[in-house]
Amino acid sequence: MKWIGRRQSGNVEDRRGISGKSIAGIGGVGGIIVAIIFALMGGDTSQIFNALENTTQEQGTSQSEARYDSLAQFTAVVLADTEDVWDSLFTGMGETYVKPKLVLFTNSVESACGNASSTVGPFYCSGDSKVYIDLAFLEELQGKIEAEGDFAQAYIIAHEVGHHVQNLLGILDKVHAKKSSLSESEYNDLSVRLELQADFLSGVWAHYAQKMKSILETGDIEEAMNASAAVGDDKIQMKSQGYVVPDAFTHGTSKQRTKWFMLGFNTGDLAKGDTFGATVL
Repeated sequence: MKWIGRRQSGNVEDRRGISGKSIAGIGGVGGIIVAIIFALMGGDTSQIFNALENTTQEQGTSQSEARYDSLAQFTAVVLADTEDVWDSLFTGMGETYVKPKLVLFTNSVESACGNASSTVGPFYCSGDSKVYIDLAFLEELQGKIEAEGDFAQAYIIAHEVGHHVQNLLGILDKVHAKKSSLSESEYNDLSVRLELQADFLSGVWAHYAQKMKSILETGDIEEAMNASAAVGDDKIQMKSQGYVVPDAFTHGTSKQRTKWFMLGFNTGDLAKGDTFGATVL
């Protein structure tokens, strides 16, 4: 994806943890020299070397945090692209697009929907209209989930923003209101349709982002397709337990998720995204 040097959204709330305090002016070769001089003067070097050890650990942590900086900038660019696309589409519908906030966090986070750990993956909370993402998850797409490429990451972000679009259109409220009157399997089916529509909306975003800004590079759409397939319920269940339970699906199969993303990307037609009325998903 062509993203370097492009506009970053100002609606990113960075809550990533920053660890420790360093002892100013002591570290590396300079710190060792200080310790040697201190020893020659008859002083106790243990405090110096403890400081050096702490500084080394903190530098390692800083480097660990720093490697996510580029990914944070990328996330802000993708968010900016979603803002531009959905603002244009909502204006065309005679509506106003209210931009969501995107929260970056590490390990765990508190939202209006409750506390969540990074193990739940990226999520959208309609209670505060915010998307929550632990950057470590996006990095792990290339490892544990086997979905390589930056556009795989863009697909995930755009999917969560798709839930925000559903919230603005009143779709989330309608789905949530039905939960108490449905069986678990019936509500799971409704949840699948909700998620597949978010995949469709992610595809619509990619369609118009390319049309408006020519963001795509060779292989980007394949990366998004691989990512959508990688997070299919059937693949996840098979990998985790060795068999699938269709009634327990909440997001859709790999084939379904890829199908609806591609429908959104190929057409850009919001009218074709009625997953709730579809007889075949």
